[in-house]
Amino acid sequence: MSRIIRKIKASAPLAITRERVAAYARVSSGKDAMLHSLSAQVSYYSSLIQNNPKWEYAGVYADEAMTGTKDNRAQFQNLLEDCRAGKIDMILTKSVSRFARNTLTVLEVVRELKELNIDVYFEKENIHSRSGDGELMLTILASFAEAESISVSENCKWQIRKKFAEGELVNFKFMFGFDISNKVIKVNPYEAEIVRMVFGDYVSGMGTTAIAKKLREMKVDRPRGGKWTSERVAEMLKNEKYTGNSLLQKKFVLNPISKLLVRNRGELPQYYVQDSHPAIIDIEFFKEVQQLLAKNRDRFAGKRSKNTYPFTSKIICNQCGKYYNRKVNHGRVYWACSTYLHFGKETCSAGQIPEKILIKKVNEVLGLDAFDEEKFHQKIDVIQASDSKELTFILKDGREVKKTWQHKSRSKCWDDAMKQKAREDELRRRELRYNGEIGNGNTC
Repeated sequence: MSRIIRKIKASAPLAITRERVAAYARVSSGKDAMLHSLSAQVSYYSSLIQNNPKWEYAGVYADEAMTGTKDNRAQFQNLLEDCRAGKIDMILTKSVSRFARNTLTVLEVVRELKELNIDVYFEKENIHSRSGDGELMLTILASFAEAESISVSENCKWQIRKKFAEGELVNFKFMFGFDISNKVIKVNPYEAEIVRMVFGDYVSGMGTTAIAKKLREMKVDRPRGGKWTSERVAEMLKNEKYTGNSLLQKKFVLNPISKLLVRNRGELPQYYVQDSHPAIIDIEFFKEVQQLLAKNRDRFAGKRSKNTYPFTSKIICNQCGKYYNRKVNHGRVYWACSTYLHFGKETCSAGQIPEKILIKKVNEVLGLDAFDEEKFHQKIDVIQASDSKELTFILKDGREVKKTWQHKSRSKCWDDAMKQKAREDELRRRELRYNGEIGNGNTC
């Protein structure tokens, strides 16, 4: 018997599923030309997406004056959050270097988005991240983008160091006691009197903490805001620029990926420029203050050495830039921002981090079973802490590793043995109270 096949026509048209498409744009400078370019990119992508009948407009995310080697780009992070929330199916971007110049960042983000079934299309390179050879091409191109970023960074460093060698003051923009405009440095009469007062008070026997308190009570403003602390006063007392001379290249950028600014301890040459600008403090008086600082430093060196721990000068607050200090409260050891400890959460809302959690996260980053202080100092340069319970580990090789943490709830901290002991103690108390051996808490 032969088969009979009958075609049944479709009774309803196929539903057209439109992809939700977003775009990402970025410029690394706040100059007018760059901002005009960014505006043009936003207009271009908005028009491109909205004029495609197969696409549904999901927005354009744009970062101004943000380097592609950093992960803390606000709009970039908003884009990723919306992807994780299921609001986006596809991302358009101009090129790999606009998306990110860090190879690791590109691959991590693309792989995460691929798991979410989100495609990223790089126009310049004509690459879809979900294509078969997409990741291989991205690895190669992202490596080139990172190498280009390093090359640009090295060129900038060369230019700055050349200016240092010629005695030109670079980045001398904000300094208490001076007015600086168009490379012209003038003494600010009011602030200069404050500077002389600070130097005089220190020689008279006041400590840096007491001087900082005096400045706060006087409501003296700092050039870029913030509170006067003993650290800021000490920086003023040690700054040779108040003598009219300048020591150049005190700090340098560790690498173009982390952009971390570190103190120059002999890794690069320094340049001392005499009579580079007007003076506020006499050079002989300045030398007297330096001798007093050294004397006090030696006097308290013994005390400081006793209070040095593995995480001392290793944890930096992302909110105010201060180091975290170690504190012990009822046997619990934790680390907290020094600004928070001195002035409270109104000044800095960075939270406290239990030392046990810090050790656990270090072990996770380094792949250790037990904390090794020597390896910790060898491999980790600094830990950046945010108030959102996120730790960013900057490794000596330039890599960044992010870790989140949270406090354990009290219920999770109790094991079965602890719960059993608590039950037995409570039953014992009830028995003693029933027998009249202890009071029931009532008074008459």
